[in-house]
Amino acid sequence: MTSSAPHRLPVGVALGGAVLVGVLTAIQARINGQLGLRIGDGFVAAVISFGSGLVVLLILSAALPAGRRGARALGAGIRRRTIPWWMLLGGLAGALTVATQGLAVAIIGVSLFTVGVVAGQTLSGLVLDRMGYGPAGVVAVAVPRVVGGALALVAVAISLQGGVLERVPLWMLVLPVLTGIGIAWQQATNGRLRQRVGTPLTATLVNFIGGTIVLAIAAAIHVAIVGMPAGLPTEPWLYLGGVLGVTYIFLSAALVVHTGVLLLGLGAVAGQLVTAFTLDALWPADAGPGWLVELLTVVVAAGSVVVAAAPWQRRVRG
Repeated sequence: MTSSAPHRLPVGVALGGAVLVGVLTAIQARINGQLGLRIGDGFVAAVISFGSGLVVLLILSAALPAGRRGARALGAGIRRRTIPWWMLLGGLAGALTVATQGLAVAIIGVSLFTVGVVAGQTLSGLVLDRMGYGPAGVVAVAVPRVVGGALALVAVAISLQGGVLERVPLWMLVLPVLTGIGIAWQQATNGRLRQRVGTPLTATLVNFIGGTIVLAIAAAIHVAIVGMPAGLPTEPWLYLGGVLGVTYIFLSAALVVHTGVLLLGLGAVAGQLVTAFTLDALWPADAGPGWLVELLTVVVAAGSVVVAAAPWQRRVRG
């Protein structure tokens, strides 16, 4: 078994990386949503996105020494049962994320998708940190962290103003919340797997293998029922979702040991909301809440990150 205990990153670097995770997630959501809209099948779009990411990861894992070492550590851990089966299931949350993007984002917009994820990530991150599920161990749920999480939920409530609930099917609002719960669990699980295999590259590969299998089965069932899509779009940028997914899942697995689950989620939320606001302002979705509501949502969510981060910074420095 290979174990890794990386040096603690400076607070600003770790939090900046978490924000970058959110930026990439928002861009991926828009790309996958548009691909699903153009194809007319969100499940097939999700398979294309995840499958392309898997190809990239297989090449990197074979080409890089860290990837080969991680694969050997993974195989040895599975054989010796030092890596439990549940550490291999992070791809389920990734599959749910990409499927939800392909099914809903083109209709509800990146901002509305993101605030649903905010609610799920915030609640799940608080619980997982308190349980000590993440690789950082038990992270105290102090009052400022609870207040930060509550502000994130306030941002969700603001985003639903303006008759959004009347224009959007309920399932399109529930799925992003479930996605957020899954993302927080995925980040914690990937962080623990990363410690066992010694590299986030292998932890990310495991996610994409599992997610691709699940999505391929779901797409096959859906195609058997409704038929194959008429054709595929030709614009290259529509097929970048997999590469972006590889990047932000890799970063999440590397960063969660430095941040804890909740702070990683809140940093990512800030990046997601700012990017989502920009994308929806430039490229509005049919059911979006409007730029003024989205701007207020971004400000409140950013405040939640500042509040939640302050006590964590003191704990790390001390």
